[in-house]
Amino acid sequence: MTEKFSSTYKKLMTKYKDLTILRSAGSIIEWDMETMMPPKAINLRSQQLAILSIIEHKMTTDPETGTLLEKITRSPEHDRLNDVQKRNVYLIKKRYDEQTKLPEKLVAEIAKQSALATDIWKKAKAAKNYAMFRPELEKLLELEKKAADILMNVKKTKTPYDAMIDIYESNMTTRTITKIFNELRQGLITILKKCETAPKQPDPNILKRKVPIETQRKISKALAEFLGYDVTSKKAGGRIDETEHPFTTGYYDDVRITTHYYEDNFASSIWSVLHEAGHALYDQGYKREWMYQPVGAEASHGFHESQSRLVENIIGRSHEFWTYFLPKLKQMTGNTLQDLELNKFVHAINQVKLSKIRIEADEVTYGMHVIIRFNIERDLFANKITVKELPEI
Repeated sequence: MTEKFSSTYKKLMTKYKDLTILRSAGSIIEWDMETMMPPKAINLRSQQLAILSIIEHKMTTDPETGTLLEKITRSPEHDRLNDVQKRNVYLIKKRYDEQTKLPEKLVAEIAKQSALATDIWKKAKAAKNYAMFRPELEKLLELEKKAADILMNVKKTKTPYDAMIDIYESNMTTRTITKIFNELRQGLITILKKCETAPKQPDPNILKRKVPIETQRKISKALAEFLGYDVTSKKAGGRIDETEHPFTTGYYDDVRITTHYYEDNFASSIWSVLHEAGHALYDQGYKREWMYQPVGAEASHGFHESQSRLVENIIGRSHEFWTYFLPKLKQMTGNTLQDLELNKFVHAINQVKLSKIRIEADEVTYGMHVIIRFNIERDLFANKITVKELPEI
């Protein structure tokens, strides 16, 4: 590889590094919006996020990036790049080709409306009033549809929704997912019916004992420590904070998770911490030498979710894990859980039951939540249903 070609590739990666650092700063601002931000700050925050999205868009679509990409891809030396380098070039070019077609104004509007809609959603949820949220969701959907129409042409997908799916699952289509989900749905229904009619049913009441919030915070830290997700040492790269809806955000050395505590449902935070810590471990587990490179990110959102569900369910709901952790849980909760029997507890935390809250769903019905949400979103983008009809649907 000639020095000139090597220098061109390094310039491209330097530009991408700057973009990655900006995005990581944006993710922390969004984290603050969900955790620490005072209520009055939402309008300012929505403008901040809009400005950041404009800066990111300008950096992504910088003509110099296009020039560098052209020099690399048209050079005979392109084939001398290793697999990682080729993947980096491919991913940067894919993003560049897509973003150059999206108007800067639209990108900013989506960022701003997303922040405003999230804030109203929290208030509407607390008030149990969908009518409060509906206008904001309608605005956001219309903006996303505009982006989808543009990206469909760039990505050459069959539908606008396919273009949006590609952001999260590269080259996946509505048709393929629908086929998979239809088959999965039938299998889940069969399992669900067997669970519902099983003669030996668990006692879920043992999970309703009141555990103080402060004690639950200690439980969360103990779970994180078990998993190797460091939130306490002087070299910690993680945090556990509280928010309305649990999530994970961050990059390599600063990956943060959130949870939600309920005094009369201590198990809820246990599952959210295990789930989000699974996400965090994946984010912190990329190769160190891939930091600031496109390959130093998730393979796909589906793969990311597989890691969180692995920790939450395969580990977290297992008899083996609770053989180890239940004694610790009893110790931290004093007399509250002292009489819990291991087998009855494991049976209770594996109960299969229909519910309306996805993040509280069990291992069987969780998949049904995802299928239903996919069907709704697919039909929204296909204009088969409207935002107004969502509560009834």
